[in-house]
Amino acid sequence: MFVETKSLKQTNRMDTSWFEKLKPHAELLAALFSGLLISIGWVLENQQIIPVAVAVYLAAYVIGGYAKAKEGIEETIANRELNVEMLMIFAAIGSAAIGYWIEGAILIFIFSLSGALETYTMNKSNKEISALMELQPEEALRVRNGSEERIPVSQLLVGDVIVIKPGERVPSDGKIIEGQTSLDEAAITGESIPVSKSLHDEVFAGTVNVRGTIMVEITKPNSETLFQKIIQLVQTAQSEKSPSQQFIERFEGPYVKTVLVAVGLMMFVPHFAFGWSWTETFYRAMILLVVASPCALVASIMPATLSAISNGARKGILLKGGVHLENLGQLRAIAFDKTGTLTKGTPEVTDVIVRDGMTKEELLTYVVSIEKYSNHPLASAIVRHASTCMNDQLKPVNMEDVAGFGVSAYLNGVSWKIGKADFVGKVEAEQFKGGVATRLAEEGKTIVFARDEQGIAGVIALKDQVRKDTLAAIQQLQKAGIRTIMLTGDSEKTAAAIAKESGIDTYVAECLPETKVDEMKKLKQAYGTVAMVGDGINDAPALATASVGIAMGEGTDVALETADVVLMKNHLPRIAEAVQLSKKMNRIVKQNIVFSIVVILALIASNFMQFLHLPMGVIGHEGSTILVILNGLRLLR
Repeated sequence: MFVETKSLKQTNRMDTSWFEKLKPHAELLAALFSGLLISIGWVLENQQIIPVAVAVYLAAYVIGGYAKAKEGIEETIANRELNVEMLMIFAAIGSAAIGYWIEGAILIFIFSLSGALETYTMNKSNKEISALMELQPEEALRVRNGSEERIPVSQLLVGDVIVIKPGERVPSDGKIIEGQTSLDEAAITGESIPVSKSLHDEVFAGTVNVRGTIMVEITKPNSETLFQKIIQLVQTAQSEKSPSQQFIERFEGPYVKTVLVAVGLMMFVPHFAFGWSWTETFYRAMILLVVASPCALVASIMPATLSAISNGARKGILLKGGVHLENLGQLRAIAFDKTGTLTKGTPEVTDVIVRDGMTKEELLTYVVSIEKYSNHPLASAIVRHASTCMNDQLKPVNMEDVAGFGVSAYLNGVSWKIGKADFVGKVEAEQFKGGVATRLAEEGKTIVFARDEQGIAGVIALKDQVRKDTLAAIQQLQKAGIRTIMLTGDSEKTAAAIAKESGIDTYVAECLPETKVDEMKKLKQAYGTVAMVGDGINDAPALATASVGIAMGEGTDVALETADVVLMKNHLPRIAEAVQLSKKMNRIVKQNIVFSIVVILALIASNFMQFLHLPMGVIGHEGSTILVILNGLRLLR
């Protein structure tokens, strides 16, 4: 009995889970099911089983049109203004009133499918907020009166002291009052190399403590941290409506009113003005309601958009909605993050320079023997570089890791220091090999010095390398007349070096997330439609602010969720291909819109002049719909 009860509970949980998974897609499933019912009704009608066919069409009306009808009625009551949803309802009823059930059913199907896809896209675009929330710790270890207690981050107050151990995320903004460490600030600046932090330095919520344990005094309430600002910036940018959406909302009311007024007049005026019979007048009014419905206009955009999106997906370009694809064709400027976007995102050894009498292999053997015990990204890069070219490793003795400066140890009784110039002797480091370190630093490289008891033994330079396809991508965009800008949290020297190497038109260095947002706003004012390409958490606000946000496929979850376009294989030249695809789609959509409007106007004029009969009206209306759909499907090629 117990087993049966347990099995029943598991089954119920599975049923509930299945229902929850389908719930977000209910509107789309209803639209597709209504399409299936239309097909069944059409077969039954051809078999002359009319009553059953009518019942099936009614079911298609209710199932497919319920969501949009409910939305239209609620908005009409709330705003006290008719909308396109209501026009669809009236047009479907009018179609059924003159005996053309399938006409109304198809109208409902196309409109409901469009609405379902829009709802699905909107739900997907809201996930980045929850993804951002997950990156901030829920608890912090507070120190008060000599004792430690773990409390919710929301309870932290300005002036509280907290302990942050290696590997933990910083829960709130503050300043270090005890200890030294290195912090991974990729979530804030995008910089791949951890930043050394010591007494009185600022730390930011969402960053990761890489090394030592530190004590931090809280300087800002949780609601005002830099990390919370990132979340707020994303929310604000996403709430802004696109120009296309604003245009539709602005003309939706007048369009519906005009059509309904015209239909209302058509039901009475011709009878008194031209002597039409009441049957003829009502007949013409219903034809007007059907042919004036924007069925062809809806089909002008959706099939073309979906075809273009499918085309892009085959090429590794994931587009999250038609409006983003539309905007790509209007780009005048595009901004790039540096780390992980224009560059590979991880430091690599570029130069190894040794003093006279020592080989590179010897230096790397000494350095790697010590650095292999460090978890610093630069140390890992050096070990990775030297793995195939160094001799047998030595065993370090009395190893000491000095946070923020470097590491020291004894190898075969010889004292070694590896790290910054200040750690090994600044003057001697700067003079080594005629100041080679200064030249390397001007090239945007990070310098690691190695010193033994005889002096500076060598210099190892590391750099986040530019991707192989970056230069080609930038040249393609510039050829298309699009200005390129790099926004990076790196120093001026590093930014200048990368900008020169990649062919970028201009750059802005030392950017925080809010700086990138400000720069994006300036670009939008100067150029109109602009894009942002990034891969990190820190890029999320700028991605959301841009007209089109483009994320690298290997980027963070937050960047992927925030972006409007995702390059699945990190292939930057695909951006130029997406722009060309967008321009082609925009041309086809314009062709479809002009064609469908001309057909509607011609049908309306023919109806008013009594040239148009119902069968020809149906053929003209549905024929124009089919033609614009076929024209849109050309984008699949």
